Amino acid sequence: MLVVMAASVVLVAITILVLYETLRLTSEHLAELPVPPRTRIIVVVLAAFVGHTVAVWVYAGAYWVLVLRLGLGAFSGVPVETFEDCLFVSVVAYTSLGYGDHAPLGHARLLTGVEALNGLLLIGWSASFTYLAMERYWPLHGRTSSRKASRSRGRAAARPARPPAFVPRAEP
Repeated sequence: MLVVMAASVVLVAITILVLYETLRLTSEHLAELPVPPRTRIIVVVLAAFVGHTVAVWVYAGAYWVLVLRLGLGAFSGVPVETFEDCLFVSVVAYTSLGYGDHAPLGHARLLTGVEALNGLLLIGWSASFTYLAMERYWPLHGRTSSRKASRSRGRAAARPARPPAFVPRAEP
């Protein structure tokens, strides 16, 4: 049990760092991209997807090592025998989808629960990051009618001033 608990802490730290670096690098270089604002938002979504994909693969590797190789836990239901099966278990747990094809047993229950909680937090984090990017770049598409523009100006005047997001850092 201690091995799985320690592995869970390490996995949470690794996946937080992976997503942190993904979002940080995206934020740092987003304003510099020579692409339209709409494409910048797509870049944010794709970068977040890549960060989450890496996190899922990290957990799949942990299932492969801890459950299949070291025998610390098991799964009932459809047999989990390959890395591909571990990847499927990881995707289902990370997204909190919970198909029920594979039910964790023993120490695998702790790892699966931690992955679900971690995935929920990281998905929420990337969703808020995406929202900030959309808030910054969505208005740059331009308006199609003067009515929309006047309505937007009225809303902007009613909102308190906020510091701009995604501003590249000035080099010393």
